[in-house]
Amino acid sequence: MKRFDVAGVGLNATDTLILLPHFPAYAGKVPFAEEILSPGGQVASAMVACARLGLSVKYIGTLGDDERGRIQMESLLNSGIDLEHVQVRHGCANQTAYILIDQSTGERTVLWQRGECLRLEPEEIAPEMITCARLLHIDGHDTPAVERAARIARENGIPVTVDIDTIYHGFDRVLPNIDYLVTSSEFPLQWTHQSDPFKALTMIQQEYGMRVAAMTLGAHGSLALENGRFTYSPAFVVNCIDTTGAGDVFHGAFCYAVLKGLPMNDTLDLANALAALNCTALGARGGLAGLDEARALMARAERRSNRDFAVKAAR
Repeated sequence: MKRFDVAGVGLNATDTLILLPHFPAYAGKVPFAEEILSPGGQVASAMVACARLGLSVKYIGTLGDDERGRIQMESLLNSGIDLEHVQVRHGCANQTAYILIDQSTGERTVLWQRGECLRLEPEEIAPEMITCARLLHIDGHDTPAVERAARIARENGIPVTVDIDTIYHGFDRVLPNIDYLVTSSEFPLQWTHQSDPFKALTMIQQEYGMRVAAMTLGAHGSLALENGRFTYSPAFVVNCIDTTGAGDVFHGAFCYAVLKGLPMNDTLDLANALAALNCTALGARGGLAGLDEARALMARAERRSNRDFAVKAAR
């Protein structure tokens, strides 16, 4: 059986990037500057980031058999990722996203669609697909399938990281099998109804017992709770062209850091740096960088700190 550093179970998407000089007002109209087709998707992009960092990677998911699916497949193949358990669904369109990029800020607005024909079922996850890896990374979309994958990993002593940005029905059955929870800034509030992110992460960790409960903070960096202590890592300052995929790259770097046994502060710094570098080019994987580029950015130490997070984390 082939062995891998990391296996990923979850979404991929093929994006249409629409570049706007500025985002229009509600019901307004504005000419767009350019339209670009680009591969992306939460877990798929995180796996490409892992491969870029030198890890051996396996991706498990579904693809449509249309042009967008072929673009995604070509990108994954070119990244050197094992695709033995990627299913191509015939007569099915690949997941699509239209991403509106405000060129004045680099911020993006995402419109997406994923057909039911792409759903991954739990019975399609065999134990050997998971136990071949040292770490499992998942998202929450096909919840019963990722629940099975995470449970297999937990039963075999394989750590599990998760990228979650919205509440999925049944996700409470996934959380007990998670070791490293890394959410969007919105998820902890949505899950706990607690507006203080420090209290929200604490509540989630206490209820489900994961080793690390963390969240990305966009332009303000990232925050993690481990062993009763918070670590805050400010964002790195770059010339932001497009924020698409920054969170996915953050998760790929986080997986790398877990496998390398890095302390939490170094883990968040590395993930922040690689996420920032990805924002310097267009597309979910447009600015993927390696360790040398990340270290160079970290050495320059140009950072944007949020005082409230820094003060609370230091207590």
